[in-house]
Amino acid sequence: MKDIRNIAIIAHVDHGKTTLVDAMLKQSGIFRQNQVVQDRVMDSNDLERERGITITSKNTSVVYNDTKINIIDTPGHADFGGEVERVLKMADGVLLLVDSFEGPMPQTKFVLKKAFELNLKVIVIVNKIDRKDARVDEVIDEVLDLFIELGAGDEQLEAPFLFASARDGYCGYSALEPAKDLHELFDAIVKYIPAPKVDVNGPKKLLISTIDYSEYLGRIGIGKIESGTLKDNDSCIVVNHNDPDRHVRAKIAALYEFEGLNRVEVESSTAGNIVAVTGISDLEIGDTLTVEGESPIEFVKISEPTISMTFSVNDSPFAGREGKFVTSRQLRSRLMKEIETNVSMKIEETDSTDSFIVKGRGELHISVLIETMRREGYEFQVSKPQVLYKRDENGQKLEPIEEVIIDVDAAYIGSIMDKLGQRKGELKNMTESRGGYSRLEFEIPARGLIGYRQEFLTDTRGEGIINTEFKDFEPYKGDIPKRQMGSLIAFENATSTAYGLFQAQDRGNLFIGPGVEVYEGMIVGENPKGLDIEVNVGKEKQKTNMRAAGSDENLRLVPPITMSLEEALEFIEDDELLEVTPNSLRIRKKILSNQKRYKSKR
Repeated sequence: MKDIRNIAIIAHVDHGKTTLVDAMLKQSGIFRQNQVVQDRVMDSNDLERERGITITSKNTSVVYNDTKINIIDTPGHADFGGEVERVLKMADGVLLLVDSFEGPMPQTKFVLKKAFELNLKVIVIVNKIDRKDARVDEVIDEVLDLFIELGAGDEQLEAPFLFASARDGYCGYSALEPAKDLHELFDAIVKYIPAPKVDVNGPKKLLISTIDYSEYLGRIGIGKIESGTLKDNDSCIVVNHNDPDRHVRAKIAALYEFEGLNRVEVESSTAGNIVAVTGISDLEIGDTLTVEGESPIEFVKISEPTISMTFSVNDSPFAGREGKFVTSRQLRSRLMKEIETNVSMKIEETDSTDSFIVKGRGELHISVLIETMRREGYEFQVSKPQVLYKRDENGQKLEPIEEVIIDVDAAYIGSIMDKLGQRKGELKNMTESRGGYSRLEFEIPARGLIGYRQEFLTDTRGEGIINTEFKDFEPYKGDIPKRQMGSLIAFENATSTAYGLFQAQDRGNLFIGPGVEVYEGMIVGENPKGLDIEVNVGKEKQKTNMRAAGSDENLRLVPPITMSLEEALEFIEDDELLEVTPNSLRIRKKILSNQKRYKSKR
């Protein structure tokens, strides 16, 4: 049997995890000499590539001098924290990747804390040492401070430090004389990360840590064999630590190991290996596959959702024009498929067959689902994000509180403190950090963050960095002022004209240009005075025989505001919906008819 090492790569968003895995794959000879390999090969879906974030963990492996190194690439974003905790259960050590300029960030802290709780060995890699503004010595001190803050033991404090440029494909023990390639990193993994502590001769036990799904194979369970040997066509019992009543007889249809980016079917696999199994239709994350009479393996409880949104069938006048999947049955089956692999998300049915409540870990968590579905051809509507409250034993209302860490130029501190103060944020700490940047630490209700990210980017001219992490449920902090803007609402079904828009733009900022089809009740702009006003954007100029030279050409239109998905979700109010189709995002009133809206307001 080969030697095995199971490692997870943890890092903050954009510190180069996925790029490092690319380099490890290329240098281990996984790809043929002439094979064309795209960059960031582990980020497989378009959304991950566009946003530069890893959303779901991925498994791969490389072979180095007869040692098989299984690599798990983890998400760095707190909204996907449910993923991180689970995949660390498969690892025996972690590579902690830190940017040579930014140093350890909140997400690094979040994942590292989990790694220490599981007693995993750590190798620290200071990445991007070729940056002009690298601060390698300071970053080493910051990492050690973080270790001490998280209560690392003596052994963990002696973690080796390596210095890398993942993009240029080198990593070694010296920052002053960079290595030529990654062989010092591979040596460090084999030397410092222990082989899996497993019982090869014990009863077979496999803990399912991740679920994948394939149209051909159905549910695929991925996890580490904790003891014994698994074979294909094995019969087993499925049990679960968090669900004592679960006891299902099952049979493994096929067994796979990871080689490079591929799953390779094998006849058997021994303890310590990370494998995938198929053929068990109702596998859940946290299930243990074992034999009769054996107890299940303990498993982390998954972090609770903090935000909910209602997804419903699109019932606007433009319904069905662009989407392939528009019925409630199609919407329901897609959402149910999502929770098969997306563990931190929950779906609830409502009294109406046309709408479903989707609960997630944060705005980003749900907006990634919305964007994915739209690209798959779905058409639906979503409501304003709502925060999930709880009650304590005395009946007091509790709400989720987030820790927010902001790195920003000193010039912008005033406006940030002002805005977060209005949103019930409390400043907990403020430190002067590198090169004119300051670090602010706040605690703020989760509802205070809805709609803030975009405002933050505008206020800091795109230069600020904001990170959030769920802290706890605390007593309700009081009301937060609502959005100041009112809506400009289309008066009737029409096609917008330059003349109609020119008349309407005095009332506020428009979201559409000329030649756009609109319907009654659709929101076409915002009004700074905070009132909802109906506008006729399809108005034609009265035709007369009088002509004044040049007056017709003088219609100067202000360019419309184009909103991203997140901005639109932040803009909508409780009586509004966002219509999502493959090609368009339209904001609308829940009640489209002007007359009915007036009656309901009365």
